[in-house]
Amino acid sequence: MVFAEVLLSFLKAFAVGGAICAVAQLIINFTDLTAGKILVLFMLAGVALTAFGVYQPVVEWAGAGATVPISGFGYLLASGAMKGAREGLFGAFTGALSAASAGVSAAVIFSFLASLVFRSRTKHN
Repeated sequence: MVFAEVLLSFLKAFAVGGAICAVAQLIINFTDLTAGKILVLFMLAGVALTAFGVYQPVVEWAGAGATVPISGFGYLLASGAMKGAREGLFGAFTGALSAASAGVSAAVIFSFLASLVFRSRTKHN
């Protein structure tokens, strides 16, 4: 019983995460948008879908399949800002930052640790 629930949660996460990646690949293939513009587009899509109340049910259903892609970062910022906005305008700014602080801090710390272990070099073709 537990194995089936875990397998189902993996399948839901894979389906939603895969769908997000498939949309990104279609945008890459059929437009001239740069990677940076696509990244911003997906992050803002996460913010907009959260503002309209669409992304929260997707997160509850798919879990990491919806929170791990960059649109999940937009969801995180928007939901933090909405929670903080209950305390006022300043809370809207600090809520978004405090919601994302753990993930950003982890990225910075692990990037620094990786830089101590690995040596950067230019790629020669």
